[in-house]
Amino acid sequence: MVQAVVIGAGPAGLMAAEELTNVGHSVIVADAKPSVARKFLMAGKSGLNLTKDEPFETLIQSYDEAADWLHPMVADWDAQAVQEWARGLGQTLFTGSTGRVFPTAMKASPLLRAWLARLGQADVEIRTRWRWIGWDGNALKFDTPEGPQTLTTDVTVLAMGGASWARLGSDGLWSEVLAGMGVALTPFAPANAGVLVDWSDYIKPHFGAPVKGVALQAGSLRTRGEAVISARGLEGGGIYTICKVVRQGSSLTFDLMPDVTQDEIAARLSKSRGKASLSNHLRKVLKLGPTRAALLMEFGRPIPDSPQALAQMIKSLPVRHAGLRPMDEAISTAGGVPRTAVDDGLMLKSLPGVFCAGEMLDWEAPTGGYLLTACLATGRWAGRSAANWLQTNTAL
Repeated sequence: MVQAVVIGAGPAGLMAAEELTNVGHSVIVADAKPSVARKFLMAGKSGLNLTKDEPFETLIQSYDEAADWLHPMVADWDAQAVQEWARGLGQTLFTGSTGRVFPTAMKASPLLRAWLARLGQADVEIRTRWRWIGWDGNALKFDTPEGPQTLTTDVTVLAMGGASWARLGSDGLWSEVLAGMGVALTPFAPANAGVLVDWSDYIKPHFGAPVKGVALQAGSLRTRGEAVISARGLEGGGIYTICKVVRQGSSLTFDLMPDVTQDEIAARLSKSRGKASLSNHLRKVLKLGPTRAALLMEFGRPIPDSPQALAQMIKSLPVRHAGLRPMDEAISTAGGVPRTAVDDGLMLKSLPGVFCAGEMLDWEAPTGGYLLTACLATGRWAGRSAANWLQTNTAL
């Protein structure tokens, strides 16, 4: 019998394994995919955003309703701790103008290789292509290339991700197992997802173009951020920031000129345009640029004749969309194991000795380093809690 099994070899699972080995426990890490940390590596392809270098009280508020729950975990493993950890693995870091922290190499692979080497030296055993399918009595049950296998363990940490990017391992199938064991779960929902738009042919020349210099409004949430026009809709950090409110049913609008008042826009539009077309008039008097002007034509038709009405539309342009991208195309998911299902150490109340960590917990956060910070923090917390549970229960 092994002392500890961690299921899921992403950042949360590897952090939990490291915490357990730090106090001398033997650990097996099982993962369903042929290689580990696939979503982590994919995230690093566009530049691995490790954390956000900002004061803790600012950082923790990014977790919204889950801020109070995650507070002690992130306080114990904040932005500074993440940076020290990465440097301890031989990575040099830099902080961008927005406070986002990246390895100088930008990629996730050098950090992961160093981390796996350190775990290997600590005798962490990693078994890939081992898909957890539940329990056989008190033993963990797996589907493996060698057929069904079981592992009997003193303690288990579940860190299998949410329900997005199934091809990388986060397929959410674990929820069926836990629900079958009586754990009340929160339904999954897409987070940090683009919005679907059925564009007209008019917008096609702008596919791939960034939308800059706008403010986005959904419900009471207003934010400045970029978006990108894609063939299927709108993507990017600005969209991801407001997607939760859109998911909850709020309408989405763009302020195409957030630094200019509606009255000033109306005054500019009131100037005679002579024989100029409307698009040329807008270009000259408002300097919207081709992308913002295209969005105005796409979502604003029929364009109002009144300068005041058109100015109002420019300040609050309704974005007609068909909801968020499918969950498997989202960067992350909301839902999963709720706070009410676990104790303060992240142990399932109905399954003593079974702990949960990472994105399978019901919290969400915007992109910008917050996702990875909380995955590492909750993995560390669950690993330490599991180690404390082992110390108490195996001593009896």
